[in-house]
Amino acid sequence: MNFIDFKNKLVQLQTSELGGLEAQFKLAPKMRLNYNADKIKAKNPRKAAVLALFYPNIRNETCFLLTQRASYKGTHSAQISFPGGKIDEIDKNLEGTALRETFEEVGIAQSSIKIIRELTDVYIPPSNFLATPFLGFIDEKPSFNLNYEVNNIIEVLLNDFLSDDSITSVNMNTSYMNNIEVPCFKLNGYIVWGATAMMLSEIKELLK
Repeated sequence: MNFIDFKNKLVQLQTSELGGLEAQFKLAPKMRLNYNADKIKAKNPRKAAVLALFYPNIRNETCFLLTQRASYKGTHSAQISFPGGKIDEIDKNLEGTALRETFEEVGIAQSSIKIIRELTDVYIPPSNFLATPFLGFIDEKPSFNLNYEVNNIIEVLLNDFLSDDSITSVNMNTSYMNNIEVPCFKLNGYIVWGATAMMLSEIKELLK
C-alpha cells in the first residue's frame, strides 16, 4: 500500500469500531483463553504500553516496525514484539510510555510520531503484564539507533501483512510451555505469536 493511501485511511482508522477480544483471540495461544477479566484483575498485572509504528520506505510503500528482543535469561528472550515496555513514574500516561520506550529502544524522536489511536489491552500471562497498544505513524523512513534491549529491526510491508498467507501456526517450546501448537503470523521469515500476534490481529481487522 502506498503511504499516501495509508494516510487517506487515517480518519477511518480513528473512528472504526475495534475488533477487541474477538479479533485478538483469533491469534491467541490456547493458554491465554483461560484468562477472563476477573482472573486478570485478580492477578493485579503491571501496566505496559507498545507502539505499532507505520511509515514509508524508500519506495513510499507503507511499512510498520517490529523488533527482535535481545537474548537474555527471561520469559520473552529473542521474541518478536513492538517497541514498548512497562510504565515509568516519569510517564504522564500510557501513550507517553509507548513513545518514551520507542525512543529508548530504537531512537525515534517522540516529537516526530503522531498517535492515531489506542487499541485494546492485551494481557500477557507469563510476565503478568497488561499491555496497551497504540497506533502511530511518522511521515518519513526513520533512522534507527538500537539500545541493548533490541537485537534486530524488522520492517514489515503492510501489503505482506494484510495477505491471508501471513497467518499460519507452529509448534512451540518455550520456558513456560512445551509442544504447543500456536497460531501466528509469519512476517519477513520471522514467527510472530503470543501478545504481539493478538495485537496484530486486531490491527489487521481494523485496516481491512
